[in-house]
Amino acid sequence: MPYAYMLRCRDGSYYVGSTWDLDRRVADHNLGQGLGAAYTSSRRPVVLVWSQHFDRIEDAFAFEKRVQGWGRAKREALIRGDWDAISALARRRSVREREAVDPG
Repeated sequence: MPYAYMLRCRDGSYYVGSTWDLDRRVADHNLGQGLGAAYTSSRRPVVLVWSQHFDRIEDAFAFEKRVQGWGRAKREALIRGDWDAISALARRRSVREREAVDPG
């Protein structure tokens, strides 16, 4: 089954990927030996912190690419399943700052 997934690395950073076989892919990241991504090879061990099943690998890959463009706060909201925070963080910074000053 196709998945998009997020790993927390030893240094606290996050890695986002997509795969057909989630268990094997997480194991590959932790084994090294050229099987995981170059990014995670020096940040092992990694821990799976979020995953989502998709019907098509193309959809999992597209979501991976979307999340790769997100900042840390938005990624952590995804891990928590906090869709309200994701939506708020998706607004332009200037809009969020204006709302903080004048919430009404």
